[in-house]
Amino acid sequence: MRPFLDKAAPDVWRAAQAYSAAVVEAAEERGLETTATELVKVRASQLNGCAFCLDLHSRQARHAGVPQQKLDLLPAWREGAAFTSRERAVLAIAEAATRLPLTEDSRAEIDAARAELGEDVFVAAEWVAVAINAFNRISILSEHPVQPRDADGRLIRERPTPSPEEKK
Repeated sequence: MRPFLDKAAPDVWRAAQAYSAAVVEAAEERGLETTATELVKVRASQLNGCAFCLDLHSRQARHAGVPQQKLDLLPAWREGAAFTSRERAVLAIAEAATRLPLTEDSRAEIDAARAELGEDVFVAAEWVAVAINAFNRISILSEHPVQPRDADGRLIRERPTPSPEEKK
């Protein structure tokens, strides 16, 4: 079992958490909605295959008001009309920041995203994408486990199997 990076270097983890909080605060100040922030985090986590972050940010996205249907359709966000032009813009940023290096197509998409969002929101979305990609790597390298949860997102606590004496 690999060491959990957050537990092995708690001082570094606290600095990473402070960085994340600063990114979220700056994103809010620049006009990036919480729902858009969570869509960026979920999409990057999907692309990186980070189960822990997918579990966390899918719950947070629902809590922020992202409908379950949008989360279900996220891998196909370019298809159909489920996502607004603003949501498509932040999702293009999420993909470009996750699938490096930038290609001609991804550059064109993020240029269009910048035009759609404006400079402040565009930069905020890029910072969110950078941050979640870092946290995906922390969780993947640490092999953070996904805990079982019920439909409301509460942890499911497994009860130990009773001994033969306890069954009596």
